[in-house]
Amino acid sequence: MPAPLTLPRIAWGDPSASHRALLVHGLGSSGALMWRLGDALAEAGWHATAVDLRGHGDAPRSLDYTVAAFGADLVSTAPDAGGAWDAVIGHSLGGAASTVAAASDPEWTRRLVLIDPAIHVDGRDASIVRRSQERAFADSRIEVVQQEHPHWHPQDHELKIDAVRRASAWAVEQTSAQNQPWDVRAHAARLTVPTHVIAADPAVYSIFTGDLAAEVLAANPRITMSVVEGAGHSLHRDKPEEAIRQLQEALACGALSDRREPK
Repeated sequence: MPAPLTLPRIAWGDPSASHRALLVHGLGSSGALMWRLGDALAEAGWHATAVDLRGHGDAPRSLDYTVAAFGADLVSTAPDAGGAWDAVIGHSLGGAASTVAAASDPEWTRRLVLIDPAIHVDGRDASIVRRSQERAFADSRIEVVQQEHPHWHPQDHELKIDAVRRASAWAVEQTSAQNQPWDVRAHAARLTVPTHVIAADPAVYSIFTGDLAAEVLAANPRITMSVVEGAGHSLHRDKPEEAIRQLQEALACGALSDRREPK
């Protein structure tokens, strides 16, 4: 794997808690934008840590923005007290990088929860992701985010603007450019820990749905799936209460027995 970078952290909950979770954000985002999940985990008795990925927030910059490099950083990110994470929760790019990390080191975490993960991104989805990031960096006024996502919490509006302003536009651009193809399906097939995907509603927009979702689930019986209806790709901001409910269920069960068929 590529040489790892040391990622900055923020945390919620009692550091002495018996359960430790790592939160991994998506492309163009930041660790702080995982606040809703971190806060809920802390209330449930967990200690939750979020990182800024390379090229984002306060994290070091690099020339390498492959998913393998993001994954290498995560493999070298351990709980403060050492040992394995009890759970790693990754959104989009963070889900892909967490998949690579867990496949590379089966002792890194005891379970995965992937939030609309970017397991395979090409064609139309690649274009949508690229245009979305270009718009965000072209106009980072909070009014634009509020207009596009009026249902988000005000702190999500604020933190999204902060994330864009602190991220490297070049790093975000290179993440798309350097991952051709963007495909971690083989890593997902090798996962040995219970893994649950919380997917977005394809009627709104999801990058983990249809034939792709069916293929990934069929390739590994340890992977299960549920859908947050009415939520788009950033489902933990679109429908936070339902996203948190499904996250807590996944963490309680390890791997859900309800393998819902992808839409």
